[in-house]
Amino acid sequence: MRRSEERILTTHTGSLPRPAELTRLHIRRARGESIDPAEFDRLGKEALRWIVTKQAEAGVDIANNGEQQREGFFLHIRHRMSGFGGSWQRRTRADALRYPVFRRIMEEQLAARQAVSNMGPPKAIGPVRYLGREAVEAECADFRAALTDTGVEFVEAFVTAPSPGIIAGAMKNEHYPTEAAYLADLGAALREEYEAIVDAGFLLQLDCPDLALERHLSYQDRPLSDFLGFVERVVATINAALVNIPREQVRLHVCWGNYEGPHDCDVPLSDILPILYQAKVGAFFLPFANPRHAHEYKLFGKMPLAEDQILVAGVIDSLTNFVEHPEAVADRLERIAQIIGDPHRVIAGTDCGFDTSAGMGRVVEDVVWAKLKAMAEGARLASHRLGMR
Repeated sequence: MRRSEERILTTHTGSLPRPAELTRLHIRRARGESIDPAEFDRLGKEALRWIVTKQAEAGVDIANNGEQQREGFFLHIRHRMSGFGGSWQRRTRADALRYPVFRRIMEEQLAARQAVSNMGPPKAIGPVRYLGREAVEAECADFRAALTDTGVEFVEAFVTAPSPGIIAGAMKNEHYPTEAAYLADLGAALREEYEAIVDAGFLLQLDCPDLALERHLSYQDRPLSDFLGFVERVVATINAALVNIPREQVRLHVCWGNYEGPHDCDVPLSDILPILYQAKVGAFFLPFANPRHAHEYKLFGKMPLAEDQILVAGVIDSLTNFVEHPEAVADRLERIAQIIGDPHRVIAGTDCGFDTSAGMGRVVEDVVWAKLKAMAEGARLASHRLGMR
């Protein structure tokens, strides 16, 4: 994993806008409709070449495939593992329950969208087993081909994979006798996914919104200690799945849910950070442009990272069409670098993905690229002010 040696590097959390035609096919496929596999493959590969070029033009240093060939950041797993079927409706988030007018408007807006929803996922109805590496290896090969075809060279490239906890939380268990048994099989299956990504020569990013989000979703009416126990079990499962992967090849992203809402039921970072530190990873990726959590970077002054770890700091919001001023981005990065004590251990990022499931992105495509350009310019300003260049 590259550090910000000469300047503060830039990255993002993974999902980027998908072309309209590809989004329509993802939606139809998620609904169980038949689609033309050849057309789906063609559009996916075209989108990959496009997304690689757009990231380079925006000044992204550490890039990925934009999750173009997946319908969502974790929903694609149902195509790579046995045991999933049917569907169910996730609970309403605790913050939305506190504001009935907001909840009504939110539900009306979601019902009107043509998109793949993360809130109506499949269930675990049988033994969860990985079906083979063919799908993930093909995804990685397609990304590598897009990099070669476009001639774009990034500082590094990464591929995302979901946490066992987000699957356990979102894909309701109707098969296993215990959560522990479910997590064990999820961890064993995801180990194949994780190792295949690293074997293909990419950094592995673990998407773990569950380690914060599930507090005000699955665990909203239970004691904090119950939720923290869940976080500990998930981190232990992750560590077991990473047994063959060096920590410097893994970064872990945690967020409180990529949705616009009050977020005043979010668990404080101070409650979960000690457990997150148990994860055997080289970097933590956290949202600090989020107005509910922007202040929490200060925790790293009291609870410092290990000397060999990096903080990827969210300094760009992923839910509004405001284009951040580069000066504001630079200010955020300077404050965070001062708390960490070493700007070389800070990378600039976005708070979350821009299209976490196909069609669900709230930020318009051309604004996404403007935001990423502002991040790159802000990182250059901060690098200069911090004496890096």
